[in-house]
Amino acid sequence: MDIKEYFTRISYQGSYDKPDLATLTDIFQHHIRAVPFENLSIHCGESIELNLEVTYNKIVRKKRGGWCMENNHLLCWVLETLGYNVTLLGAKVYVPEFEAYADDIDHLLLQVVLGDKSYIVDGGFGMAYQMWQPMELVSGTDQPQTPGIFRFVEESGVWYLEKVKRKQWVPNQSISIPRKVEEEVCRRVYLFTLQPRDIEEFRARNTHLQTAPDSLFVTKSICSLQTSDGIRALVGWKLTEMKYNYKDNMDLVEIRILADEEMEKTLKEKFNITLDKKFVPVNASRLSLF
Repeated sequence: MDIKEYFTRISYQGSYDKPDLATLTDIFQHHIRAVPFENLSIHCGESIELNLEVTYNKIVRKKRGGWCMENNHLLCWVLETLGYNVTLLGAKVYVPEFEAYADDIDHLLLQVVLGDKSYIVDGGFGMAYQMWQPMELVSGTDQPQTPGIFRFVEESGVWYLEKVKRKQWVPNQSISIPRKVEEEVCRRVYLFTLQPRDIEEFRARNTHLQTAPDSLFVTKSICSLQTSDGIRALVGWKLTEMKYNYKDNMDLVEIRILADEEMEKTLKEKFNITLDKKFVPVNASRLSLF
C-alpha cells in the first residue's frame, strides 16, 4: 500500500494523521467520486480476482473501478493503514424482482469502530443506493444524505439497510422507467449481521457472480460513478445521469441510448476509464438499478 499513490488516485489532499470521523468521511467521499462501481472486466473477457495487489494495481494504477469485493477490500486496506479499527462484514442484497434477499452472502462491506460508536462504510454498492457518508450503526434512526434518507433497522441481530427515495423527473419520456420503480417509496437494500468475515469467505461468491448465467453481473454491463450532486451510470448502452434533489424534492433523471461507437469515448469522458480489451456491452436483465 502506497498511501500517497492511492490519495493521488482519488484526488485527496486533506490530512490523514488523525483517524477520526471527519477524515474517514472525507476519504470515503473522494473514493466514491473517483473510483467507479463497475463490472466491465466480465464483459472484456477478464476475471475479477480477490487479491489485494491485483485490486490495487487495477484501481490505483490502471485507474479502473471495481465491484464491492474490490472497492471495499481496498478501502479496508487503506483504513487499516491509517490506523482505523476495521472489520469485514457480509451482506445479502435485496432483489426487487424476486422480492427477496439473496440466499448467500453476496456483498462485502466494512464496520469501522470509532470510540464508543460503530459505523458502516460501504464504498462498493454503486448506482443510486450508494451511501455518501459512513452510517452510524443505530436502529430505526433516519440518516439523511444527499442521495436520500438511509436507515438501519435491527431485528434479532440482523441489520437491514433501507433507502427512502424521492420522486424522479424524467424529461425524456420516450425511455420508460418501470411503473413499480416509479411508485417505489422505500427500497430495501441489503441485510447483514455483525459476524466478522474473512476475505476467503467471499471467493466462491466472487467466482459465481461473474460466471453464473443468471447473475446480474453477467446479464448487465455496469459502470456507475457518484458525482458532486448525483450519479452517472452506463448500463448496457443506456447512459443515465441523475441530479439529486434537482427541484421540489425531486431527482432529475436524464437518459440517453448510446451507439457502439460512442462507448469508448463515454467511458473515458464520463468515468475516466480506458479498457485494455474489447468491451462487449450487455443489458439482458429487466432488473432496475434505480
